[in-house]
Amino acid sequence: MTTATILVVEDEAPIASAVAARLRSEGFDVEIAADGTAGIQAVERLRPDLVVLDLMLPGLDGLEVCRRIQKDSPVPVLMLTARDTETDTVVGLEVGADDYMTKPFSPRELVARVHALLRRTKRADSPDEPLRVGDLSIEADARRVSKAGEQIHLTPTEFDLLLYLARHKRAVFPRERLLGEVWGYRDGAGARTVDSHVRGIRRKLGDGIIRTVHGIGYAFGEPS
Repeated sequence: MTTATILVVEDEAPIASAVAARLRSEGFDVEIAADGTAGIQAVERLRPDLVVLDLMLPGLDGLEVCRRIQKDSPVPVLMLTARDTETDTVVGLEVGADDYMTKPFSPRELVARVHALLRRTKRADSPDEPLRVGDLSIEADARRVSKAGEQIHLTPTEFDLLLYLARHKRAVFPRERLLGEVWGYRDGAGARTVDSHVRGIRRKLGDGIIRTVHGIGYAFGEPS
């Protein structure tokens, strides 16, 4: 099995070294970039399987780095932030981050999040016919979405969430259930993570693609 490559973009050297050492102990290949520009260049050079990205970087901040590295090809991004405000978290998720952790964090939790992200994005679906609803086409094996023949860029987690809802389009799911089924989290924490990814999908595919069922959660809707 090929070893996953992880890029850590973090300007605080002690944190970067500690994160890298912990991930290497799990068998990952890890490289470090100390600022946003170096991080973007490293993504282009390495094509990593996952990026651990600090929000507060000198020069280009983590939000701008995330926008740029997600522009051409989706790569899972775990964002680290020293702040835990609603705005910081929502903005980070909406520019393409798949998950976030607030400093200080547990190394064990970091490893669990990394493994969960990699499991989702590398999960092999057997090739099958595209799932089509109206002018929307979802290709599970190619991890590709198109609307009216135009390919739409989704982040890895946006794709997983959309595919899960589309495959269960008659069901309504509470946020806690989606966190367990799509994210792999079993503690129920992180409802705003689900909300932010729903907003991202709606922004790209139309408001009607996911229905809000008030008091319960979300369900697949019709493309608009």
